[in-house]
Amino acid sequence: MAFNPYLGAAERARIEAARVGVAGAGGLGSNCLAHLVRCGVRRFVIADFDTVSESNLNRQFFFADQLGMPKVEAVAANLRRINSALELELYPERVTAENAVRRFGSCDVTVEAFDDPDAKTMLIRALLPLGKPVVAASGIAGWGRSNTMRVQRIGQRLYMAGDRATGISEETPPHSPRVGIAAAQQANTVMALILGVEI
Repeated sequence: MAFNPYLGAAERARIEAARVGVAGAGGLGSNCLAHLVRCGVRRFVIADFDTVSESNLNRQFFFADQLGMPKVEAVAANLRRINSALELELYPERVTAENAVRRFGSCDVTVEAFDDPDAKTMLIRALLPLGKPVVAASGIAGWGRSNTMRVQRIGQRLYMAGDRATGISEETPPHSPRVGIAAAQQANTVMALILGVEI
């Protein structure tokens, strides 16, 4: 099945050959993955230590009958409902400075999809020296202000989606619309990098 009939053969070949890492399978990661699969990306490395909880259902690509499942297994099942021919490497573990390169070093591009700012920094510092792009997110919480969210290039290989200001807190919790915007921005950036078009 051709998941993006609007692409030519050469573009489709580049997309299908790409290997994309996604570090974190929560609100950003699970939704970004769904976008990328619908665009025709087939090869992924996905890592997340967590399980699906009821509080995730307001913004993450999971369903009520998946509560308690490891997120990597649940998102894999959902993605395979879109395309059963995916090649998935799943790691139900926490990404650390010790294993980040081992897990994502072979990827053409990696999506940073963590909630924790320290984890975000750790992944970026671990992967950028490899010379491959990292697509991160910052400032995705709360409601409204959609037009403040954009993708910025930082240095040569780091791309940041979101408004870079509105962190997750009791006053600004994560909700589906803004998390979804950032996840879509990340997916769109990954596709631009794969196809070599302007971001």
